[in-house]
Amino acid sequence: MGATTDTVRNDWTREEIAVLFDLPFNDLMFQAQVVHRQFFNPNEVQISTLCSIKTGACPEDCKYCPQSARYDTGLEKEKLMKVEAVLEEARAAKSSGATRFCMGAAWRSPKKKDMPYVTQMVKDVKALGLETCMTLGMVSEDQATELAGAGLDYYNHNLDTSPEFYGDVITTRTYQDRLNTLGNVRAAGMKVCSGGIVGMGEGQSDRVGLLHQLATMDKQPESVPVNMLVRVEGTPLADQADLDPFDFIRTIAVARITMPKSHVRLSAGREEMNEQMQSMAFMAGANSIFYGEKLLTTPNPEASKDMVLLKRLGINTEKYEVEQDEAEQEAIVMESLQAAKNDKFFYDAVK
Repeated sequence: MGATTDTVRNDWTREEIAVLFDLPFNDLMFQAQVVHRQFFNPNEVQISTLCSIKTGACPEDCKYCPQSARYDTGLEKEKLMKVEAVLEEARAAKSSGATRFCMGAAWRSPKKKDMPYVTQMVKDVKALGLETCMTLGMVSEDQATELAGAGLDYYNHNLDTSPEFYGDVITTRTYQDRLNTLGNVRAAGMKVCSGGIVGMGEGQSDRVGLLHQLATMDKQPESVPVNMLVRVEGTPLADQADLDPFDFIRTIAVARITMPKSHVRLSAGREEMNEQMQSMAFMAGANSIFYGEKLLTTPNPEASKDMVLLKRLGINTEKYEVEQDEAEQEAIVMESLQAAKNDKFFYDAVK
């Protein structure tokens, strides 16, 4: 049922994935470990940093999200960041050990006027020698092509949950809308980052359905973030009951088995996890984390704590190779900064 060293299955059935979820916990962990070691160094973790380049006032009604304009969560709306400010964040991320810099904007989808700014961010962050990722909401074929042309490595667009449970969480955008965006991203030649959130009141069958959607894509996502719900006061899911930690670990393990070549990211919700739970997630096959104090607008463990834990576990950070040497990167960045010194890279994105 599992993967081998030279094959990745795209024909998983829901029934097969359900069987994995129902395995005795130790058997599931063992199988996940075997698959993980076939495709990855089990003692390496890829480090990403996420920067909110435009915060709040999103028109969507995602019940978990403090950035929705529909909920009073006390979140302050912020304008689109200056390119220079984003670069400062990217520099700090790189110096702290991150190899991928992710930029998120609270939009339903980017407008035409937004594109020159975000593509400039991509070009300049890449010049620092970092992998780039963006999450800007839905993107059209043309927008995906434009982002790819700027050199964007990854585009993140989560499915969130199963098709059956989706309508209980979001009504302003359809499941097919999300699949269409992922199709546009893939057609443009970018890598796909797509996963979901567990702990929103869904059942195990919905976790099965989410992983089935991801694992049966023609080409599986290169990155699969598994988020645990962060309950934010003011959102409809603020009082959602705790998720059984073992259900979360099972989701990580099944994601690893069904998508053996993907980076499975231990993402939002780590603030609520103790070191033992995080360590068990790594054992289950998680090999990517977001690093830093915030994930967009919710807390994340302090970077220093992350590094202490990884050191205690003997886990190293995965390296990212770039073609340009540091002098070339610096020259490109300085040239870009000189070109961006006027205020045309700063406007009120809320309007």
